[in-house]
Amino acid sequence: MKNSNCLIACLLVLALTPILAQPVVSGPERPPATKDLGSSANSLPKFDLDFPGGTPKALVKAIEKATDRPLNAVISDEYADFKICALKVKNVTVPQLFEALKQASRKVERYMVDRPDNNWYFEERATMYGFNTTGMPDENSIWYFYREGEPEAYQTISATVCHFYQLSSYLDAGYKVDDITTAIGTAWKMLGVAKPPEMSYHKDTKVLIVVGEADRIRVIDDVLKQLSQGKPKERPATSQSERSKTE
Repeated sequence: MKNSNCLIACLLVLALTPILAQPVVSGPERPPATKDLGSSANSLPKFDLDFPGGTPKALVKAIEKATDRPLNAVISDEYADFKICALKVKNVTVPQLFEALKQASRKVERYMVDRPDNNWYFEERATMYGFNTTGMPDENSIWYFYREGEPEAYQTISATVCHFYQLSSYLDAGYKVDDITTAIGTAWKMLGVAKPPEMSYHKDTKVLIVVGEADRIRVIDDVLKQLSQGKPKERPATSQSERSKTE
């Protein structure tokens, strides 16, 4: 009886051996590990470049001339006239060049944010620009020009407002309306305001009406404050008869 049991056990082991010998499959085969970006970049053609500065399109053409091969690049129309800094490099690849450009262009700028409730504050934003691509860079990569934290996105946020300024006291002091508006316009010009607020003088009420962004209009308050500290209007000369009456 014991011998029969041993024989059955041996036959069972032999029958299961092919199944146990098969590899265990837990799921789909994993793809090989991605190659390191640095080693991939180093395998690309290297070149020297002396770029004096210019548009993104000009930089692409300079790279194509230096490498003697086309470069796939996409440049949005809004960046067609954007100015790129000068670049002078040796023995670099396209990814290395574009990474250096990104780091060189990075800067922190301060912007005044003026909310509609007239409560304004300052913010610091890091800006940069350059060319980027998706996936692992190679000779067939498509590069696109971009800007991060561009100033246009963080310029002063200000509601359009209408302010009224009574100029009677300034006119009585001897100033003319043109003197006041010219001083205000000069301030805006020196600040580089591309679209200054609109001004209109109402002669009957002697009120200066101004419509524009609140932060621009604040300049008028500063100008009028300084004018109020000017010399008063000179009194007309007293006649001989009037001097006799006072004596």
